Amino acid sequence: MSAMLQDTTAVAASDADLLAQVAIAVREAGSALLPRFGDVVHYRTREELMHALAANDDTALDVLRPRLTQLRPEAGWVEDELDGGALPPGEWWVVDPAEGNVNHLHALPDWAVTATLVRDNRPVLTVVHLPLTGETYTALAGAGAHLDGRPLHVSPTADLGLGIVATSQARPDENEEVVRRVGSSITAMLFDALVVRTAVPATLHLVNVAAGRIDAFWQFAGARADLLPGALLVTEAGGRISDAQGRPWTPLSESFLAAAPGVHAQAVATLSR
Repeated sequence: MSAMLQDTTAVAASDADLLAQVAIAVREAGSALLPRFGDVVHYRTREELMHALAANDDTALDVLRPRLTQLRPEAGWVEDELDGGALPPGEWWVVDPAEGNVNHLHALPDWAVTATLVRDNRPVLTVVHLPLTGETYTALAGAGAHLDGRPLHVSPTADLGLGIVATSQARPDENEEVVRRVGSSITAMLFDALVVRTAVPATLHLVNVAAGRIDAFWQFAGARADLLPGALLVTEAGGRISDAQGRPWTPLSESFLAAAPGVHAQAVATLSR
């Protein structure tokens, strides 16, 4: 029993040390993207758009990939941040080198760099860095969520009618069923919540849920890279994670809901109509 406790403590200490090193790498990747931000990048075709997005991704990945690989040489690497579903067993880096990349191209401030270590399909640690503000959000499973070292706590709101809620478009070219579902959910929330925010990317809404600035976030469909960082942050800040019907959320779920405990059931009721 004593040996088992020591092993658990050692893993926890190792993960805490790793989180600090990941935060350094993510900040450096954000610094690499800053000189590329400022003017609107104009594009005339989808091909030009994809080229511009890839240029930003590559700039951040040139920093992140070698650093994170050195920290965890045996961990797998998720190549596409738009991928969803479960991962194979073991450790995986789930990285979004430019979360909100299209905002970056349009000189909008809502973008970030994220890195999450997933172990056997559970997020273990995550770092979300906002280069324009210098803010760094971190979470370690079982050890809380923090903003620049300060503990985060979700909102105490208990009335959805007094709450700010948010949603996001998971990806371009979504199928018609999902698009219609998103539209009807926004309409329902406009009746039940005080204010509804709609914008990309998901991660920036989720850090606001973890920080208690907004009360709930939901999304239909989605990818690991835009939901796993926020899921860990919100959970460690005392929030509740489920699908839109209130069932346990996994990367295989077709919907996602993160909310302060006081409004979670009300949000489920609204989204289930």
